[in-house]
Amino acid sequence: MPEQDARAGGVEMTELDTADFAVVVYREDDAWEVEQLPIALTEDLEGLIHALRQQPSLGGAIGLVAVGDDFFVALRVLGEEVIVFLSDVTASVDWVLARQIVEYLELDIPDDEELDQVLPAGDMSIFADLGLDEMELGALSGDLDLYPDEMLASIAKRLGFAIAFERAIE
Repeated sequence: MPEQDARAGGVEMTELDTADFAVVVYREDDAWEVEQLPIALTEDLEGLIHALRQQPSLGGAIGLVAVGDDFFVALRVLGEEVIVFLSDVTASVDWVLARQIVEYLELDIPDDEELDQVLPAGDMSIFADLGLDEMELGALSGDLDLYPDEMLASIAKRLGFAIAFERAIE
């Protein structure tokens, strides 16, 4: 687990470790492409959205982020539309990116009674048009036996870009 030290505003800042990564996924010439993004984007929602908007894909771009052993984020940028999914809103108590997403979604930071639950937030149908429905995404994000990178690998497999995903994060 990454070391953490408290900063202003009650948000915990974290040292990045090898479990942290961000990738952009897009279609080019009828094939999925997956490329790693700068590790700094695992703490910067606006930077992540900006990076996804830079992809010249007609079908938009998908961003997948794993942070430590705690949570993952999925984003889709389609023109001006930004769709966001956070696997566990309780991560917003300790992690900068999760807090930024909770604020972006205009949600409340969970209170102490909610911290022992896994509570996904955002658009559960983010990948429904690609074949991963809300129920599957909810079940996957609530699977306590999987780490965030394993959850994202399952999503990549289900959506059809597992090989490109594995290559990008190696």
